[in-house]
Amino acid sequence: MADTLTLFTSIGLSEQKAKETLKNEALSSALKEAIIQAQRVRGASGVDKAVGTLLYSMASRLKDPKRLAFLSDSIVLCKICTELQLAAALEFVKSHPEDPINQKEFEQACGVGVVITPEQIEEAVESIIKKHKEQLLKERYHFNMGLLMGEARSALKWADGKVVKNEVDLQVLHLLGPKTEADLEKKLKPQKAKAAGAEVKKEDLVVTEGMSREGRSLMEQLRGEALKFHKPGENYKTEGYVITPNTMDLLKKHMEITGGQIRTRFPPEPNGILHIGHAKAINFNFGYAKANNGICFLRYDDTNPEKEEEKYFTAIRDMVEWLGYKPHAVTHASDNFQQLYDLAVDLVRRGHAYVCHQKGEELKGHNIPPSPWRDRPAEESLVLFERMKKGLFAEGEATLRMKMVMEDGKLDPVAYRIKYTPHHRTGDQWCIYPTYDYTHCLCDSIENITHSLCTKEFQARRSSYFWLCNALDLYCPVQWEYGRLNLTYTVVSKRKIIKLVESGVVRDWDDPRLFTLTALRRRGFPAEAINNFCARVGVTVSQTTTEPHLLEACVRDVLNDTAPRAMAVLEPLKVTVTNLPEHSQSDVRVPNFPANEAMGSHTVPFARTIFIEHSDFREVMEKSYKRLTPDQPVGLRHAGYVISCQKVIKDARGKVVELEVTCCSSETAEKPKAFIHWVSQPLMCEVRLYERLFLHKHPEDQSVVPNGFLSDINPSSMHVISDALVDTSVRGAKVLDKFQFERVGYFSLDPDSTAEKLVFNRTVTLKEDPGKM
Repeated sequence: MADTLTLFTSIGLSEQKAKETLKNEALSSALKEAIIQAQRVRGASGVDKAVGTLLYSMASRLKDPKRLAFLSDSIVLCKICTELQLAAALEFVKSHPEDPINQKEFEQACGVGVVITPEQIEEAVESIIKKHKEQLLKERYHFNMGLLMGEARSALKWADGKVVKNEVDLQVLHLLGPKTEADLEKKLKPQKAKAAGAEVKKEDLVVTEGMSREGRSLMEQLRGEALKFHKPGENYKTEGYVITPNTMDLLKKHMEITGGQIRTRFPPEPNGILHIGHAKAINFNFGYAKANNGICFLRYDDTNPEKEEEKYFTAIRDMVEWLGYKPHAVTHASDNFQQLYDLAVDLVRRGHAYVCHQKGEELKGHNIPPSPWRDRPAEESLVLFERMKKGLFAEGEATLRMKMVMEDGKLDPVAYRIKYTPHHRTGDQWCIYPTYDYTHCLCDSIENITHSLCTKEFQARRSSYFWLCNALDLYCPVQWEYGRLNLTYTVVSKRKIIKLVESGVVRDWDDPRLFTLTALRRRGFPAEAINNFCARVGVTVSQTTTEPHLLEACVRDVLNDTAPRAMAVLEPLKVTVTNLPEHSQSDVRVPNFPANEAMGSHTVPFARTIFIEHSDFREVMEKSYKRLTPDQPVGLRHAGYVISCQKVIKDARGKVVELEVTCCSSETAEKPKAFIHWVSQPLMCEVRLYERLFLHKHPEDQSVVPNGFLSDINPSSMHVISDALVDTSVRGAKVLDKFQFERVGYFSLDPDSTAEKLVFNRTVTLKEDPGKM
């Protein structure tokens, strides 16, 4: 240790820096090897501080250790003399994993031997100053000098940055002279113009803060270089990607098959309904392919016949297409069962897998005991694996395990297990089924996937993903992880949703209080709004937990432009207009979208009897109350009337049950303080109002909800109004048609509707307006 410390300080590292380096075993080993290699070439005294600094930088950044000696030689022989050249050298070796390295191409890419004279620097800077002279004279020292430096560095790629900066500063001073007091004043940033009448509301601020790519569509976030993903065929440039002697040949064959086209896949297990988190996965996988002219497969990971049902297969595809994506092809892991089995046999032959008889309980968790059968001969495992396939073992009596350690420390994950359950597609053909850890990467390889996109929890399986493909000498795709999308006030676990259904808390997977995609669709959430929400959350690497109101804001944005207006009264109060004739009736034209009357209108009847919201009348006048009272008239939306209360009729318990009013034209009456909605000759309907299903933000957190999520149910999560009234414009509505009930909220027609009675789900409320009491 002391010798190594001395070695590190000999190249110019401070003692503290050398000690810190020794704590990092990988860096310490690489740096030691680099110094020893350099001393072989130049002698112990030939490695000065300048060379030492470059060696340290190289050792700390190099990903492929087999290039360490080559780069050390390039540094010590003064071919690589600057950090800029070193960065180019590291990029070159990363892009050229095959041996031998073409020395000429390497030196050209790194600027070896390129000399930039002071005259060249002066001439290039002079040309750039001349280009911007007019703007420089106008803005003087408020001009963005970084622009000059950027152009100078582009023109003089291998020049010393400090020398270039000095030349820029000198020529600017020569042109403008010394700074004046006006030059030293701080430049004011121009304020962005605020839209007329726009008010920044708290909710809007929260939505903006929740956006990782403010103002950018999902396609813009996923297009081209935006994500810094590898290009097809350049898998080897990805950090952590394992390169074998066959890698480049396999990539060449892969490129011949795909033609360089991006290929992704969305691989759900068909044992439950997709939820809001899957919406991000769908948008990411299908969206990344679409944004880059690629293709995306919908692949069912159907390797667990015990939990799979046909209804889940159908619902998954339905939701993918509802969100607006069409799979290039629909595939199944079971399509490859024979090929996967053959590959497992090959894996055993190569000595990378074995048949084990440890019980299921012993294999759970991470600290499992080593298998006593790990070193059994391959021939013996092959015979036993064949017996597993023929059904000669009981369930749990034998498994096929892979000889590898996963990133999370799990030892020898299971590749095959025995299940005597018929498969929905292959029937009784198989009694052994592959696991996710075995199947996933091999199906990706078979389908020539370029980018295997998955959520962050699968990062621990990345090394096993690469290991298995390489162990079988197969094309190896690249696994990329992104942050999972979570919402507060809900649970999305399949097991927990099943408990909610079985305990009667919700009716089924599509209960509108859940955040499954079928539930959100039933509640009236447009697919466009869900996609917009995914874009606002952004393609983040970190896990994100988001408030439901951010999703609801996206829903309002879409429905405001797409949901035609109607009028509905949830708590009806009968109103008789006494100064209209007994059988009076007229038609009132109501615009579908008041902000844009060009989008059409509908008519509703206006008769002597109308109904208003109970809350739109108060018998006793209160300060700032703007609606109907015995002393205060109110306007009727769209009708052109102002009504004044003449008589209040109550039942035996003193409850107001009817009002008698008179009306006059709004053109002649004094303008009322408010206008309210109403219905006349309406349809009776059922309205379901929804609130959060759980009382706490994190119902699964036992420190907050010690008795479990089932004890945290909000008793007011659904309120059913069976005798609401709605205007006749909705009579011909179809299931899932959406409306804005004026002043009430956005609603969608539920599948429970019949010809006799319509049923509406409240999708979201309107934005609150504290000025309307």
